[in-house]
Amino acid sequence: MLLVSLTIVFVIVVMALAPMASLANAVPSPIILVALLVCLIPTTIGALVPAIGIAGMDRLVQHNVLATSGRAVETAGDVDTLLLDKTDTITFGNRRAVGFYPVPGVSAEELVSAVRLSSLADETPEGRSIVELAAQRGVNEPTLEFLESRARVGSLDLLAVEFTASTRMSGLDLVEDGNRREIRKGAASAVERYVAEAGNKLPEAAAAQVQRIAESGGTPLIVADNGKALGVIELADVVKCGMRERFEQLRTMGIRTIMITGDNKVTAAAIAAEAGVDDFVAEATPEDKLAVIKREQEAGHLVAMTGDGTNDAHALAAADVGVAMNSGTPAAKEAANMVDLDSDPTKLIDIVGIGKQLLITRGSLTTFSVENDVAKYFAIVPALFAAAFPGLGLLNIMGLSSPNSAILSAVIFNALIIILVPLALKGVKYRAVTAGQALARNLLIYGVGGLRTVYWHQNHRSAHLTHSGAELI
Repeated sequence: MLLVSLTIVFVIVVMALAPMASLANAVPSPIILVALLVCLIPTTIGALVPAIGIAGMDRLVQHNVLATSGRAVETAGDVDTLLLDKTDTITFGNRRAVGFYPVPGVSAEELVSAVRLSSLADETPEGRSIVELAAQRGVNEPTLEFLESRARVGSLDLLAVEFTASTRMSGLDLVEDGNRREIRKGAASAVERYVAEAGNKLPEAAAAQVQRIAESGGTPLIVADNGKALGVIELADVVKCGMRERFEQLRTMGIRTIMITGDNKVTAAAIAAEAGVDDFVAEATPEDKLAVIKREQEAGHLVAMTGDGTNDAHALAAADVGVAMNSGTPAAKEAANMVDLDSDPTKLIDIVGIGKQLLITRGSLTTFSVENDVAKYFAIVPALFAAAFPGLGLLNIMGLSSPNSAILSAVIFNALIIILVPLALKGVKYRAVTAGQALARNLLIYGVGGLRTVYWHQNHRSAHLTHSGAELI
């Protein structure tokens, strides 16, 4: 848009030069008019903006991130809301079982046995850690291979129930001699509903353990056998070092952070407070992610998020900046406009920083381009019409004496673009400061500094004119 505006100004000025010159009886030669046409073309922005976009994509490649376009990198610089998954992004994600807590009336051995069965088919790190802790508590049997062998010979019916975002539970169904046994473990709210549907009630002791674990920042899982709650599993996770400082830096940049987690509200609040995020969404489903994105966008915000699953595809496509993990599904990578080859969700913070750097670089070069074009007009117009309009001599601050010298100065201005190409490729260093701090700094450097430069130039020119006049006398 700015390039179009400058081009319109350029066309108007060039078309007006010949009529103005004819009115002043100082019509320049066709050669000079053609030279002016070439010199006044706004070249800087048109030449450097594509280079800036390509350089931004190249900097992302150096971080092992592929972007579909330079526009996606620019959008990352305008992002003011980040949606971050808790697991693997804010916390290490390697949650491990650290405790089993049976409810009154249930023995520790009975709980550990049920816990082990519920996790035999669970291949997640959490499931493996539960089986390992059960082994430490002396329960090693039965193995999944033993149960599967019995199922193959028909003495047992076995069904592994996988975790889904809708049920938020997993476990095993066993049928032996006509007796059916459903063992489930999962999020507290999900298992509580499951228990209620079976006509039972969650014991107060289990609810108290869930509250205690959640308040400490852990993740509580409830285990149930045939619709009856047996006890609680405690999973511990650790917030990554330096996350609070990084979120404080994002806050300084004017970016709001929202943590998305499937944990309950108490656990989510504890992790959010420890990490220093601005807001959180607890017990979230993929549909909740999409709803949060639409809500933020309707409020006028630009949203970035990460994802790796097929169920994240809609949210990745809806986000202004969607970063898919390379380890994710094809649907997620197709929906996103960036792909992280290292599958590191924390890179979203670095991507925003690179986008900010790109915007600042483009702004700096755009400012120079506008000043360059204005300077060319101030150099050429006074020199061209000074003889016909003596008053224009006051604008001839460069002291040019003829149209030829003015054209030569414009050519030198255009040649400066060669010097700026490395700047466009390398980028301007970005510092995370608030808008108020940036404004104060710019007013001090460019405002006061600019006035001081003009004042020095006027004094220097006045002294030069006085000295020249004294020599003539």
